Amino acid sequence: MLFHSTIRKELARSFGATLIVLVTVVMTMTLIRTLGQASRGSFNPSDVMLVMGYNVLAFLPNIMTMGLFVATVSTLTRMYRDSEMVIWFNSGVGLGQVLRPILRFAWPVLLAVAGLALFVLPWSNQQVEDMKSSYESRGDLERVQPGQFQESGGGSKVFFIEKSLMAQQTASNVFIATTEAGKETVTTSRSGRVVTEGEDRFLLLENGQRLESQIGQTSLRVMAFESYRILAEQGVLGAKPEVPLNTVSTLTLLADPTPVHLGEIAFRSGFALAALNLLIIALAATRVNPRVGRSWNLVFSLLAFQVYLNLLSLGQNWVASQQLSFVGFMLGLHGGVAVLAVLLLLKRHHNWHLRLPKPKAAA
Repeated sequence: MLFHSTIRKELARSFGATLIVLVTVVMTMTLIRTLGQASRGSFNPSDVMLVMGYNVLAFLPNIMTMGLFVATVSTLTRMYRDSEMVIWFNSGVGLGQVLRPILRFAWPVLLAVAGLALFVLPWSNQQVEDMKSSYESRGDLERVQPGQFQESGGGSKVFFIEKSLMAQQTASNVFIATTEAGKETVTTSRSGRVVTEGEDRFLLLENGQRLESQIGQTSLRVMAFESYRILAEQGVLGAKPEVPLNTVSTLTLLADPTPVHLGEIAFRSGFALAALNLLIIALAATRVNPRVGRSWNLVFSLLAFQVYLNLLSLGQNWVASQQLSFVGFMLGLHGGVAVLAVLLLLKRHHNWHLRLPKPKAAA
């Protein structure tokens, strides 16, 4: 049918252009944020592009849901503005019949949103967390870079080396400042090398001196040495870090349906349902008023999307804190929005009007 193919082609062009713009904006914002995190030592600077890619994957359910909604609103707005909708209406096409080609175009996007939210989102978050924890769990010696002052993981030591031979684990012109147990020490040496004994790693310094002082006192002790050994890393396994909820796979959440897990499931599954409801809202609410600017429909779509997304986040917290049940939240939010959107669509399709009873004339 000509009408269906016209709608789908217009939606495809608008959705592709909108998706490119949104992905570009999100990539730019993510790159800036990732560079800031890398400068603070959260990520390896060489992994910035990889981390950015994983973060963009995690944002794809949001991006595709918003892109589909904006594309539908912009397409219908253009058709109303150019009087195409008026022509189709006069040829016997009702507003309810417009929903059919929109859904035929949107169903692959809806499936992609569901798959991304349920499976790709936790996987990409897990990859980012693994890279972050791997980089932050480096030993103090791995953190040291020639020509840079580097703080240890616990913040009690500051290292500086002028040159380094990584293969031989040796360095020249070593500087170490330590603050612990109420003492401040500054150790310098011409050379140093890493020595491993059992599960511990020591830094063996040669030909240097050590300055030691008590915090708050003016006394200073100076010692010269030919060889001095400092414990750099102790082979003690730390506690297992807590696994963030957004990195847990959906199948794992379903296997253990606690309130917290159900809240996360409600959040992830809500993207596809929200995308479907937003399509009906776009069809029912989009119209062109000559007295209102053309950008009104776009402003409406952005506002509606943001409100819906915030309700998803609030619902996740409500389900996790047992203020609402999982079924109650899903029916209340998505079911309620779907009913309101369908009623609004039927009102416009059948041109229903609310007529108040006329007041009786006085006798």
